Amino acid sequence: MTKVAKTKKTQAQAGAAPKKTGAARKAAAKKDAAPVAAAPVLLTPDTLPKPVMAGRDFLSNLDMTATELRAVMDTAHSMKRGEWRAVKPLAGLSIALVFEKASLRTRTTFDVGMYQLGGHAITLSNTEIGLGTRERVSDVARNLERWVDAVMGRVYLQQTLQELAQHAAVPVINGLSDMLHPAQLLADYQTIEEEFGTDLRGRCVVYIGDGNNLANSHIHMGILTGTDVTVVTPVGYEPNAGVLMDAVRAGVNITLTNDLAAVQGADVLYTDVWISMGQEAEADIRRRAFQGYQVTPEMLDSIAPDGIFLHCLPAHYGEETVPEATEHPKSRVFDQAENRLHAQKALMYHLMGDLKPRW
Repeated sequence: MTKVAKTKKTQAQAGAAPKKTGAARKAAAKKDAAPVAAAPVLLTPDTLPKPVMAGRDFLSNLDMTATELRAVMDTAHSMKRGEWRAVKPLAGLSIALVFEKASLRTRTTFDVGMYQLGGHAITLSNTEIGLGTRERVSDVARNLERWVDAVMGRVYLQQTLQELAQHAAVPVINGLSDMLHPAQLLADYQTIEEEFGTDLRGRCVVYIGDGNNLANSHIHMGILTGTDVTVVTPVGYEPNAGVLMDAVRAGVNITLTNDLAAVQGADVLYTDVWISMGQEAEADIRRRAFQGYQVTPEMLDSIAPDGIFLHCLPAHYGEETVPEATEHPKSRVFDQAENRLHAQKALMYHLMGDLKPRW
């Protein structure tokens, strides 16, 4: 008692701060008890991994092998741990970011990612370029290859990216097309690996909604990783037939169904917008077709107890999902968005990491 009283008197004489509330004491104790995270082991120019896709294009997830995917994912995890802070492997290099479609995550993460790796990004809207209208796509490619070391395109048609890649001598990256969204899937699978580990064989990934570019790229990732991919769509909105043939040729079974019960027990439940950019004229028809396919907290209760919910964003709340789902304890939607930065940095390194500045 005497010791406590003396301590209180000393604090009062010193003009100490008021006594902490119970909640504040608990918070302080929790902070003091929290383990201190070990500092990351920083890489050096001599310990960087070898770029596994040097100089190649990335228009589809199938443009890499399973072994190359593993290298890219390991790099993404390493970057997120902060192990690359002391190196600038793309110093002196530039990438052109070409946008036919609006963007938040793609533009920001490729731009910031290139900066963090020591390089420079230049953003070009279609108002400035006019792909296929103001200039032929082939001419745009032949110009850009003289100035920059890679091109990322977020476009309407997969054919546009194929034409850019055909005529540009530098790597071309698919930042999104009507057919595929492969860079997004790298971030998605980084998020899935954070939850379930790197061996995803047999994990149940259920995609629900429109059989669009995300559904197509999920099928490609199922081929590479061994996940069991199920695509749940209304009749008439199934994934691309050519992409399904990719699975057939690879000997991989992809489940297609219209039965919403397929989401039960899923390790990963994934959805995307019902109405993509360019489909606004179909909005009313699509909303009617997709009734019942909305991801809600009640649907999340039916997936595996340790299952997670993913959405590539932006979300059209009230359509394919609701705020209560993206903010649900099983949601990893914003971790997934964060991982766009790390996964795309890893991709750019493995495509460009052996290049030297040309100036």
